[in-house]
Amino acid sequence: MAAKKPVKKTVAAKKPAPAKKAAPAKKAAPAAAKKAAPKAAPKKKNTAIFAEPLSKTQLLAELADNTGVAKKEVSLIIEELGDVIERHLKKKAAGSFILPGILKIYTKKKPAQKAKKGVPNPFKPGELMDVPAKPASTQVKVRPLKKLKDMAASA
Repeated sequence: MAAKKPVKKTVAAKKPAPAKKAAPAKKAAPAAAKKAAPKAAPKKKNTAIFAEPLSKTQLLAELADNTGVAKKEVSLIIEELGDVIERHLKKKAAGSFILPGILKIYTKKKPAQKAKKGVPNPFKPGELMDVPAKPASTQVKVRPLKKLKDMAASA
């Protein structure tokens, strides 16, 4: 009989066990869900301001109190709003900015005007006057939109 060759046992690398799928979480009871809900925003004040208009500091404080946001963050938001408006109104930009429902800010280009001589003076009838030339300019206009008109009408 022929001699048997010794058999080498090889140890196979263990494969990682497949990850178990997490069981879907059970829905919490409605009472528990209400406890975990975030705080609601403070109640809005609809009272008129009879004294003078609010200053910037007073406006920031009012917005911070009514929204629950920090005063510093409100200030940053207002500054960013100004930057966004500027980017809309710059030269070669859209030329208009809409704050939805409140107002529309837009630019209107006025062409240059030539000088005029011998124009009747509207303030002194019978006299003639000279009107100097005016360079081209860009005017900024602001139009109220529906919500703002309704706010003023309900007052």
